[in-house]
Amino acid sequence: MTDLRDVLLVDGYNMIGAWPELAQLSEIGLEEARDRLLNRLANYQAFSDRRVIAVFDAYRVIGLGKSFNQGKVEVYFTKEKETADEAIERFVRELGRKRRQIYVATSDMTEQHVIFGQGALRVSARELLIEVQLSEKEVKQKIIDHKQSGARNTLDGKLNSKQRDLFEKWRRGE
Repeated sequence: MTDLRDVLLVDGYNMIGAWPELAQLSEIGLEEARDRLLNRLANYQAFSDRRVIAVFDAYRVIGLGKSFNQGKVEVYFTKEKETADEAIERFVRELGRKRRQIYVATSDMTEQHVIFGQGALRVSARELLIEVQLSEKEVKQKIIDHKQSGARNTLDGKLNSKQRDLFEKWRRGE
């Protein structure tokens, strides 16, 4: 089955350099800043339900052309002599064949003029940071509201309707 969700392509080191908290962390250790970015993107992905792909220039890390999932974020380290911008262009071409909206989070707009001409939408580093912060606030507020409501977390609330129907049939002995 084809994944038709909207896609957010993130230029990873671009975001690390542009988000103040991550820029400070990168001075101590780039790996810590990268992990923090990926954790925040994973939380954002769960909230937004967009497919999130973080692209990193592999010249800064061992493992050229490597890809893996961290949480539900797809992480891609570029191949040798391939920049993150080139990899993002390739992803836009490949993903753009399907019906979905593609967003590119970067602060290098001039580097990405080709993909914006192909219909991808730009999300600046600042805009993405604001979206991530808003999603974190909303999740925290939902947790607080749930605790304050005194609502019990029942088994019934955790099951989908098919599972509830099956349990009801078992209960009735059908």
